[in-house]
Amino acid sequence: MEKFTAKDYPLTAKRGNDITTPTGKKLNDITLDKVLNGEINADDIRISPETLEMQAQIAESMNRDAIARNFRRAAELISVPDDRILEMYNALRPYRSTKEDLYVIADELEHKYGAKINADFVREAAGVYEERKKLRTEE
Repeated sequence: MEKFTAKDYPLTAKRGNDITTPTGKKLNDITLDKVLNGEINADDIRISPETLEMQAQIAESMNRDAIARNFRRAAELISVPDDRILEMYNALRPYRSTKEDLYVIADELEHKYGAKINADFVREAAGVYEERKKLRTEE
């Protein structure tokens, strides 16, 4: 994959032909007429991990490293089903999970979905929650 920089921003205007959806459709091929004719469905308009990586590279070229990390975390989560993401989100709320529960989620993210950055984030959260006494305790 080529390297994207600030000159490529905004992607939709400057690199629309390089953006594809997870189903392989090019962004520039998605039109209202195709949506109305049923040629384009909801899966065809989801963002792809590759597009998020392009955005991350652009952010890095502008010294916006925190945003780049967020794009990469989002790219990893694309393969995780929406309902599972919501379950994980709720598990990360204070007092909802034990440290072990969070480690199980981290292992799932890393090994089932290949989401290493997010797995590390959940492990870090488990440690912070432990320090701040925000973990659920078994009764």
